[in-house]
Amino acid sequence: MSSRVRISIVAFSLAALAGCASTPLPVRESPPAQQPQPPASPIAVAPVIAPNPNPQTATALELEETLRIQVDEQQDPVVFEAAPIVAEPDLWMRIRSGFKLAELDSPLIADHEKWYGSRPDYVARMTERSQRYLFHIVAEVERRGLPTEIALLPMIESAFNPTALSRSSAAGIWQFIPSTGKHFGLDQNWWYDGRRNVLAATNAALDYLQKLYGMFGSWELALAAYNCGEGTVSRAIAANRAKGLPTDYLSLKLPPETRHYVPKLMAVKNIVANPASFGVTLSTLPNKPFFTTVEINKHIDVALAARFADMTREEFVALNPAYNKPVITHNDNEVLLLPTTKVAMFKANMQRYGNRQLHSWQAYQGRRGERLDKIAKAYDISVAHLRSLNAVQEKKGKLKMAQLLLVPLKLAKPLPTAAQIAATTVTPIGMVTAAPQVAAVTKKNVPQTYVVQKGDTLYNLAGRFDTSVEALRNRNRLNGGAVKVGDSIEIPATTQLQPPTDHIAAQQEEAPIVNKAPFVIAASVSPTRETQPTRTAKPAARTFKPSFYTVKRGDSLYSIAQAFEVAVNDLKRWNKMSGSTRLMPGRKIKVVSGIH
Repeated sequence: MSSRVRISIVAFSLAALAGCASTPLPVRESPPAQQPQPPASPIAVAPVIAPNPNPQTATALELEETLRIQVDEQQDPVVFEAAPIVAEPDLWMRIRSGFKLAELDSPLIADHEKWYGSRPDYVARMTERSQRYLFHIVAEVERRGLPTEIALLPMIESAFNPTALSRSSAAGIWQFIPSTGKHFGLDQNWWYDGRRNVLAATNAALDYLQKLYGMFGSWELALAAYNCGEGTVSRAIAANRAKGLPTDYLSLKLPPETRHYVPKLMAVKNIVANPASFGVTLSTLPNKPFFTTVEINKHIDVALAARFADMTREEFVALNPAYNKPVITHNDNEVLLLPTTKVAMFKANMQRYGNRQLHSWQAYQGRRGERLDKIAKAYDISVAHLRSLNAVQEKKGKLKMAQLLLVPLKLAKPLPTAAQIAATTVTPIGMVTAAPQVAAVTKKNVPQTYVVQKGDTLYNLAGRFDTSVEALRNRNRLNGGAVKVGDSIEIPATTQLQPPTDHIAAQQEEAPIVNKAPFVIAASVSPTRETQPTRTAKPAARTFKPSFYTVKRGDSLYSIAQAFEVAVNDLKRWNKMSGSTRLMPGRKIKVVSGIH
């Protein structure tokens, strides 16, 4: 897709872009296999060409000039005057006040009005989902001076389902296909899909729509091109002009889905404008932000981030659907969206636990021919669990090709449990305070017996019961890390209470800051139980005397630092290492532990 497109009578032999497949209404399921590319430069309105008084006798040169859609870097881009901010108590009222699209004389509108009107439950679910995003979208639409009907477009694209994925691999509430998403700066990789990022995808969609309006000078044609591609619309215009026919949206021969696309949006507009006329009830949407952006500076599990914000995982993912894996990998200025009422609690928990490792997953580079059972055993999970985490390309239990696999990361400390997080409260000013502690004996203060269930491992049991793998092994005299379904194991007593508020603050000030590091990819070797340094390598007591750790196969400075709860820079300083120093198995590393 080029940012400069010339359509002419001579250029009809250009390769046709894929048209839009017809799908069941009302939600588009199959966008075009290829959509128009973004502009490489500002888009200017196409110059107005005076029509030939006798189109039937137009010359090829005149037709070429008439049909040219020109992008001129010297011309000013299309600029819309920003709409004034409307102080309405209800967001629906604000949206209605910004409607600008002209009425469309199409019988298809009534068909879609009837479809939505006969499905009030569907409309209710769609509008309930929309409340998370609509305020932001409306604000962006108004800031750009666009018709507020544009803010309703996700209703017909995805029904505001943030994880919607069509058969053509269009994703997110704005339904970008991969190629168009990349051209508009929406990154897509193993960890992340920017097409599902609410902020980034909204900006990209509005950029794209403004570009299309600049090309066609009509919102109906711009919306049609958003659906089936600017090439399809341009060719339809060229065909009609060659025959002396009108070139408005309703006069063009377009794919079936595109012929329904704008009428469907107009039907939604009419229902929003007067829901009672269609037997629909729209729940009130407050005219205020639903979410706030929060920056994070380290990797964190999705489930843990949700717990930090006192949200269910489903609620958290609805606002942050771009992460493909159960871990949020930190990049510079990584931003999460949280309900405004949850921000203080999330920040307080990040402050409390921010000096600990907060992610429990890593990427392992599997090799062609590597056995799945060996990989699973090395990371203390079942083969079935490994398969459930990854789209494994395998043959007879072996990897058919080299591929990244998501596997658990052994932690020096288990991640904070829900019980630990619940042991703190957040005051109105966002400060952390410890919940009242009771010295009475509870189930946690005495040993418990647990019957091993399918899928259990010592690792996840340690996290669940707020203990360590070593404590479970010692208590039950286990030599290895495997447990069998039906075994009874004893959970050690834990009597340590959370410190009071002033101790929490003191610990935060004294705790060493763990340097940010790229997300670790486990060594591409046959994994063993020594892939990560284990807690058994740590000194039993914290002292100010240095100890020495023998480097094992697969170790890195980052993993050693995490195991000993020290900073990577400190490891380098203690061992006089440069940035290019390689760790070799057998080398002894000085670690000054117990410094906090």
